[in-house]
Amino acid sequence: MLDIIFQDADLLILNKPAGLVCHPTKDGALSILISRVRLYLGAPGHLVNRLDRETSGVTVVAKTPAAAGELGKLWESRSVRKEYLAIVHGAVRDDSGIIELALGKDEKSRIAIKDCARPDGAPARTEFFVERRFRRGERDFSLLRVLPQTGRKHQIRIHLAAVGHPIVGDKLYGGNEDLYLALVRGQLTAGQRRELILPNHALHAHSISLLWRGEEKTFRAPPNADFTTFAAI
Repeated sequence: MLDIIFQDADLLILNKPAGLVCHPTKDGALSILISRVRLYLGAPGHLVNRLDRETSGVTVVAKTPAAAGELGKLWESRSVRKEYLAIVHGAVRDDSGIIELALGKDEKSRIAIKDCARPDGAPARTEFFVERRFRRGERDFSLLRVLPQTGRKHQIRIHLAAVGHPIVGDKLYGGNEDLYLALVRGQLTAGQRRELILPNHALHAHSISLLWRGEEKTFRAPPNADFTTFAAI
């Protein structure tokens, strides 16, 4: 039920699968990560970081209110190092770079949750490194290691799309909003699925590093099979 990376009296570190929401939905307890956590613990748990439904990877759960408070302060202080892996469309030219684009609500979109890069938005900064460039068929792709230095909603997805390299499988920021609308209606066609290439967007929270009670801790999670097979890693 849970892919556990590490646990002790205070922490439960998980590798969240793609397609599982962190927040409550109408689909039942086992469709929600926090509900699975509480069933496993037999007690309340506190999600410290929350990933989008289709983003997989390292998720930190505090087992106690005291641990949740300590971890919350670490996140607020921006002293937690988060590293993601992303497969994007196109051959990214530079081996590394920093994207600094302010983010805010996309008022032109039909989709209420969608944000965009806009000058009057909240400051956001994302660093990236190219791990490898590769081809599939006649198309170019790049595998990136991504280090968000701020924590805005959908930050990595928006930033990469804004510089011309949207994440493979991203239904919201990939350039065709109809894909997202079809998803939420349960109406994705076979042709649309082929357009997306992968069933979930190719963004994975690969590691989290933090100073926890005087000790440096790093928790890592491998990407899922769809991700690793496509990127040949």
